[in-house]
Amino acid sequence: MAAKKKAASAATTSGGGFLGIAPYDLKKGEEYMNEAQSAHFKDILVAWKKELMEEVDRTVHHMQDEAANFPDPNDRATQESEFTMELRARDRERKLIKKIEESIKNLDAGDYGFCEQCGIEIGIRRLEARPTATLCIDCKTLAEIKERHVSS
Repeated sequence: MAAKKKAASAATTSGGGFLGIAPYDLKKGEEYMNEAQSAHFKDILVAWKKELMEEVDRTVHHMQDEAANFPDPNDRATQESEFTMELRARDRERKLIKKIEESIKNLDAGDYGFCEQCGIEIGIRRLEARPTATLCIDCKTLAEIKERHVSS
């Protein structure tokens, strides 16, 4: 569990930027999603995917190393519970890896950084906070309001 928390905090706090990558230095009058910005976000997405893939490998090795047939049912149940939680976390990360891969495809196609609904710029700072964002803040806020309304 400590390794997961350590990896999660490292993703956002190392070196002051996302995954230790310094925030993009926006220049006045700079064109949105130019080559430098695209390269910056490609670096972030590739590094994030790599980190998640390494975490998957660590989990597999951990589960292989720690797997034991405990004679005590309580010990066995505790281990199974821990493994279940780890597998759930890996499943969430697997879904996140798919989002990262989709973001990389969008970046390569020149569609990254633009809202899927309204087409406006998502914004550099929002993308640095959430590199897989596909909606601008207004469309995301509206979607969340609709979601809350439907679920109530």
